[in-house]
Amino acid sequence: MNIVDLVQSQVIASVKSEADIEKAIASNCDTVFLLTGNLLNMQNYLERLKRAKKHIFIHIDFIEGLSNTRSAIKYIAQIWQPTGIITTKNSLIKFAKEEKLMTIQRIFLIDRAALQKGIEMCKTYSPDAIEILPGLMPSIIDQLTRQINLPIIAGGLISTKNDILQGLEAGALAISSGDPSLWNFDI
Repeated sequence: MNIVDLVQSQVIASVKSEADIEKAIASNCDTVFLLTGNLLNMQNYLERLKRAKKHIFIHIDFIEGLSNTRSAIKYIAQIWQPTGIITTKNSLIKFAKEEKLMTIQRIFLIDRAALQKGIEMCKTYSPDAIEILPGLMPSIIDQLTRQINLPIIAGGLISTKNDILQGLEAGALAISSGDPSLWNFDI
């Protein structure tokens, strides 16, 4: 299965606090980006989301107590068993792919140099998708869809339904949002 087939709801719940886990479970979103947790509570979070039939991507850069190592990725793959990971780190993309986890490369597009570096990283490490931040850049989303043959998820600074629609119209596969009020938006 690839990420395009996996993501049915074009809005992804980006969960930044424990309080938002229940909101994500109750939402129409079928995919959750988990940006909170630690070694002690992660298993509980994952079990709750899995019971709700959510596809879960752990943002490994935000999980307290994990290091950026091959053994951390092995632990995630073998013990926690999420759908995949999100990271800004190329080496973790490589390790996760070796462990058969889906991968999303997060890229911060602060200027043209960052855009070019992001394109090069994607071509070298071949994640399953990229998440670009900030997501309020329809012309850049359009440009990236023409330059890289990877699904694009736009996130960051998304605050309205119109922001979601503009990103999707520009070619994004989905939009990630940390705002629970947008998680039930039907497209």
